[in-house]
Amino acid sequence: MDESGARAVPVDESAAPPGHAPPAIDEPQLDESEGAGPPKAAERPNFLTRADLEGGSGSVSAVPDETFVIPTLPAEVDQGGPESVDLGIPDRRVGGRRAILEWGSVVVGALVLAIVVRTFLFGAYYIPSPSMEPTLSIGDRIVVNKVSYRLHDVNRGDLVVFTPSGTAAAQGIDDLIKRVIGLPGETVTVADGRVLIDGGMLIEPYLADPFSTGDLQTVPWCLDGGVAKCTVPADHVFVMGDNRANSRDSRSFGPVPIDSIAGRAFARFWPLGSLDRL
Repeated sequence: MDESGARAVPVDESAAPPGHAPPAIDEPQLDESEGAGPPKAAERPNFLTRADLEGGSGSVSAVPDETFVIPTLPAEVDQGGPESVDLGIPDRRVGGRRAILEWGSVVVGALVLAIVVRTFLFGAYYIPSPSMEPTLSIGDRIVVNKVSYRLHDVNRGDLVVFTPSGTAAAQGIDDLIKRVIGLPGETVTVADGRVLIDGGMLIEPYLADPFSTGDLQTVPWCLDGGVAKCTVPADHVFVMGDNRANSRDSRSFGPVPIDSIAGRAFARFWPLGSLDRL
């Protein structure tokens, strides 16, 4: 048959002449490293591009100044743990200095207060002699009110602490405590061991022996000369100790100026078992 009528006839490999290999067929080969799956997509950048924001069509390409970075949150706000809070607790050294200052101010304030109280308001006195027995004994301690006579006049029967003047001061006698017997302008006399005020008998329940007062001799600084009696000058008082047989008082050194009186004894605070008002 001529070439114009030729047609292709499938070749039968089994019919190939003996000793001849079948013709090689060129077929594409797969790369084992790529596998049989679909081709990998290009690696995605770790930021958003405008194309991503506009729907991923790819019609607009991203440029560096149009890059939108996804902010990342830190694992912990404070890598060192929970945030510390200042509770206002001072340092130990600061607290120590503050405590010293506070206690120092308390001590100084207490000392100042004690000085003011002792100087202007109250005073504590010690009894060194038996001249006020049985009311006060040796070793007793008393409290004296220093403002009493700024508020009212001296009263008969008050126990007063005073600084002696005249003869007593010359003898080196310090503060004394005695009982007020005669007031300014009154005449004091003694008869049969009893005190008379302007001729009337004075009742003295505080004496161990109500008839123990010795007769007056010559008393200095009296208005009437002080012979066996004494008229008390203005602004003075006549004082005696409760132990009439063993007391140096106005019978020997005369009436006491009121302005020399430090205050009125109103309480005994020692010994504790003898705590009492006077």
